[in-house]
Amino acid sequence: MKTYDIIYADPPWRYEGGTIRPSDRIENHYPTMSLEEIKNMTIPASDNCILFLWTTAPKIEESLEVLNHWGFKYRTQLIWDKNRLGLGWWFRIQHEILLVGIKGNPKCPPEEKRIRSVYRETRGKHSKKPDSIRRLIDEWYPNKTKLELFARDTFYGWDVHGNEASSIKQTYLGK
Repeated sequence: MKTYDIIYADPPWRYEGGTIRPSDRIENHYPTMSLEEIKNMTIPASDNCILFLWTTAPKIEESLEVLNHWGFKYRTQLIWDKNRLGLGWWFRIQHEILLVGIKGNPKCPPEEKRIRSVYRETRGKHSKKPDSIRRLIDEWYPNKTKLELFARDTFYGWDVHGNEASSIKQTYLGK
């Protein structure tokens, strides 16, 4: 199986509990997965791999569990300020979190290309992450093999796996 130096993942987290209106449920937008289903995925990471894992405030613990289960060590995070008020049980959340984990000893991004840890960009379509983050990763690591898990679209230089991406360019992650 082909392995990747960069893995960019936006799992379809399943949210349970709370008092969200039925019309606001994530399942109305796309199928979700349980923590165990996400943890048990085959992750084709190279020996020196960087994982960029999207999560939300209520899913931080589960996300760190996934990161560790997939064989990565947590290193840092980026906060995406969506410039729009969202839902929330304690606070009205307007951000998402991009966790960064490493396997082996991959290089950090070049110092002159690093950005602030709080990134502001107005959100678009439900759950769609900023394309600018993927472009930044490309700029940091132009010659690395890259895989986007749970992809919605295809991008030059990236292999993709996801039920919303074009089936023609899908990467098979069988066990």
